[in-house]
Amino acid sequence: MQPRNMSMSGAVDLAAVKAAAEAKEKAEQARAERERQQAAGGAPAPAVPLVVDVDEATFQQEVMQRSTEVPVVIDFWAEWCQPCKQLSPVLERLTEEYAGRFVLAKIDVDANQMVFQAFSQQLGIQGIPAIVAIVAGQPVPLFTGVTPEPQIRQVLDQLIEVAEQQFGIVGLPAGDGAAPAEREVPAGPYDGPLTAAAEALDRGDLGGAVQAYENVLAEDPGNTEAKLGLAQALLLRRVEGLDAQAVRKAAADDRSDVEAQLRAADLDLVGGHVEDAFGRLVDTVARTAGDDRQAARVRLLELFEVIGGDDPRVVKARMALSRVLF
Repeated sequence: MQPRNMSMSGAVDLAAVKAAAEAKEKAEQARAERERQQAAGGAPAPAVPLVVDVDEATFQQEVMQRSTEVPVVIDFWAEWCQPCKQLSPVLERLTEEYAGRFVLAKIDVDANQMVFQAFSQQLGIQGIPAIVAIVAGQPVPLFTGVTPEPQIRQVLDQLIEVAEQQFGIVGLPAGDGAAPAEREVPAGPYDGPLTAAAEALDRGDLGGAVQAYENVLAEDPGNTEAKLGLAQALLLRRVEGLDAQAVRKAAADDRSDVEAQLRAADLDLVGGHVEDAFGRLVDTVARTAGDDRQAARVRLLELFEVIGGDDPRVVKARMALSRVLF
């Protein structure tokens, strides 16, 4: 069924099911299918190769599609690059050691200049060796140049943690063989409840909308339309009754007041100041630690869902978040 066009007081449009939610849903479905097969005593899912040479023809399948099930670390290298020859064996050995928590895609930049140029322009890569990760279709810059192994391990551990926490991606069985085929998981017949939820949202019945979307998700946790609708309804409910002037003053007077920053970011988004909302929360993540940092990060991810993963502002903010996290 087609996603409904759900307005948010005219400030933000939820016109479609967005890429970030879809990527997370694919990861959840793939993991659930593997668990179902194991519980049923069926044949184990075919294993994937841990290290694979990738070119422009295979990039979409071997990197982008696979990144919905396992983090893909890209090693941009060239035959003439002596530092690459030092780094690549270390990466390959660590890939084997991590045993399926991520896979390594090796890309020869001389033979695949279009791919390398695209990443160079987007991420500002100046040279090789350059190491980038793709998680659920989202690029994450890791490091450039020959890097000490302890630091590489630290970066990989952080990458795996982010993939698990943000996208539910936990990796795949390791070994030789083909990647498991994607399986279509049919959605339940929720047209009626989703229509009722959207109508409640449009008329300002935020409590009713939240409950309706939560009811759908209780039956169908992977329903992307319900996830996006719930994110929107929760945002509107959070800002309902707030004194905008008082909230913004509190946030300006005390940048260390995380709750004030969260409320101000919500108001920014509802008011259509999307980049201001994202920038405020990225800065808060960078300045804080522990529970405060986690609260700011989670709120930012929630606002990403409201706007949609393929929006350029989300892509830019996700890259900024990755930089402060790593």
